[in-house]
Amino acid sequence: MSKKNNLATRKRQHDFDMRREKEEKEKKAKKLHANKNKMKVDGSNKKKKKTGKFSVKKKLKTKLSASAKAKAQQAMELDD
Repeated sequence: MSKKNNLATRKRQHDFDMRREKEEKEKKAKKLHANKNKMKVDGSNKKKKKTGKFSVKKKLKTKLSASAKAKAQQAMELDD
């Protein structure tokens, strides 16, 4: 028997080919699945734009004077 016709060699080569084909099929399926997901107009997988600016918003605390509070209270009484 020649080297090329050896049963063990042929079996190993066949297993290798089968494994390669299976991996290629899975790769194609993954790629197709990814393309289908891209084509969906869901909007949930869109990336958010990142801004380079970082801003901190501060709360303004306003203190009303006693006279201003009295005026506001009178205005509330008039509205009722």
